[in-house]
Amino acid sequence: MELTEKVDLKMEQLVRGFQNRQGEDGAWRYYLGTGASMDAYMIIFLKSLKLGEDWLVDELCRRIRSKQAENGAWKLYQDEDGNLEATAEAYFALLYAGNSRKSDKHMRKARDFILSRGGLGRVKSFLTQFFLAITGQVPWKKTVALPPEFILLPNWFPVNLFDIAGHSRVHFVPLMVLSSRKFTVIHERTPDIRELYIKGKDNSSKLAAFNFMTAALRSGSKLVPVLPTYLTKKSEKRAEKYMLDRIEEDGTLLSYGTSTIMMVFALIALGWSKESKVVKHAVDGLKSFAWKMREGSHIQLTTSTVWDTAIISYAVQQAGMDHDSQSVQRAASYLLSRQHTKFGDWKMKSPKAAPGGWGFSDINTIYPDVDTAVAALRAIKKADPKDISQSWKRGLDWVLKMQNPDGGWPAFERKTNKKLLAKLPVEAAESYVIDLSTPDLTGRVLSFLCEETDFSGESNVVQKGVNWLLKQQEADGSWFGRWGISYIHGTSAAIIGLLAAGVKRNHPAIRSGVAWLESKQNPDGGWGESCSSDIHKKYIPLGASTPIQTAWAVEMLLEYYGQETESVRRGIEFLTQSFKKEDWRVNYPMGGGIPGSIYFFYEMMNDAWTLIVLGKYKHIYVRGCLV
Repeated sequence: MELTEKVDLKMEQLVRGFQNRQGEDGAWRYYLGTGASMDAYMIIFLKSLKLGEDWLVDELCRRIRSKQAENGAWKLYQDEDGNLEATAEAYFALLYAGNSRKSDKHMRKARDFILSRGGLGRVKSFLTQFFLAITGQVPWKKTVALPPEFILLPNWFPVNLFDIAGHSRVHFVPLMVLSSRKFTVIHERTPDIRELYIKGKDNSSKLAAFNFMTAALRSGSKLVPVLPTYLTKKSEKRAEKYMLDRIEEDGTLLSYGTSTIMMVFALIALGWSKESKVVKHAVDGLKSFAWKMREGSHIQLTTSTVWDTAIISYAVQQAGMDHDSQSVQRAASYLLSRQHTKFGDWKMKSPKAAPGGWGFSDINTIYPDVDTAVAALRAIKKADPKDISQSWKRGLDWVLKMQNPDGGWPAFERKTNKKLLAKLPVEAAESYVIDLSTPDLTGRVLSFLCEETDFSGESNVVQKGVNWLLKQQEADGSWFGRWGISYIHGTSAAIIGLLAAGVKRNHPAIRSGVAWLESKQNPDGGWGESCSSDIHKKYIPLGASTPIQTAWAVEMLLEYYGQETESVRRGIEFLTQSFKKEDWRVNYPMGGGIPGSIYFFYEMMNDAWTLIVLGKYKHIYVRGCLV
């Protein structure tokens, strides 16, 4: 069979599959996977507060058990030996669920792995520390604990709450309350795993300087005897209001499962009943994140519905589906219904911006992100102009207003980039606590502006982005991608953006980037990069090819060459191969959350990006070339 015939067949299969999965409201709903940690958190949450839902606990345990490796560990991605934090969380959750005992073989193996990594004291993830502290397994002083008074610092203060990235902020606010009160939820069925804490093996030295600063902040108020109590009460009240003001329609805090769990614990610490409407609504919201799978149920960190719908709608249009088709129009209607009309915290650093972005999840109304907004704008561009003209203008304006002073684009909020906060003893603080401009998002915004709007490479906005992006290139020719894994993703997005902005193909940065990417092609024609790249900040090969990594690479090569080359042909051949069964290559994580702690698997992404690339490849034979 000729390659073009294989491409046609694969595209037909993918489009038909997407058409069959589209919902009545026009949305596409696929699951967002994050390993076993969220499942463990949900078990600990339900069991700690005696909320019942034993059926869900059993389903979550079934999935957790299915993910345990032969060495007893739980992994974040398949090519690591094991992850201490994930293993500690799974071990504790299975004990709490009551259907595993310490004497069980699989639990003994998990215990041995935890001890071999230094025990609970070596845990780095603030989320793991939180769940261990809230259940009395480690003392609160062994965790990262911002004092609640931090929330009272005014916005003009050199470092304040709104200098912290929004997705960190909504976790740190409840954490301030809980750590200040040293709140724990312990009862007769709470497991005791304190024997896994090895004396002398902990992260105390890394926390010492930070905890000294927090103590100094609090001790300053003690100069006036009544001040500490007054400030603590005031800060707790403000923290309570902060959380309540950011509850979404489904009861979750900013649509994140982890922040919602922490909020519920914080509200209970402040005196709220677990029978209150707010708490019950939050629990219902968390349960709505459950996704039934073959190996059990999975609690998603959040939903990815808006992102999925935008990407798939764009993909089927790239594959030739007419923009007047019912499927595309229904998707556009859904996306337009999810455009934001409310102000969010992003307003603090972008006072001239009006609402108009899109959030990642189905129910997100106040925390838009640049990548989803750009994807949504691409998807709706050819919808009825009478319906989208104002929406398009508002969305485009919001994206433009998010550009950082350095010329790049962050994910969520501009100017949340103070390097001092990257020194916090939180794992991967520079990636999580602050929201820096990133090459992958900047490249995607540039390609959108120059391909879908009236902006050109000569505009000041685009030039600033180009100049910033060129400065971020690594010595080997690659770019780091923050939100996808990792250098393949970043290099692809950066070069596609630079080419769209008018940077010449013979520019040294472009040529070295293309050469770097082509040098990473595997013998089977595909590309594959390990999630370890995200941790070590250097390219680490996976040793196998994945569909999504291959699609990112081939997309960039198609944009660069505008015709079939040997590397392009081999990449396309790989993408047309249908995997006869789902294996670890198909299920390998694709997105970065917190380096070393959270990685995302998007169920729809392999097929959607493959369809985008095959559509672009097909255009070569329709138009002769892409350029």
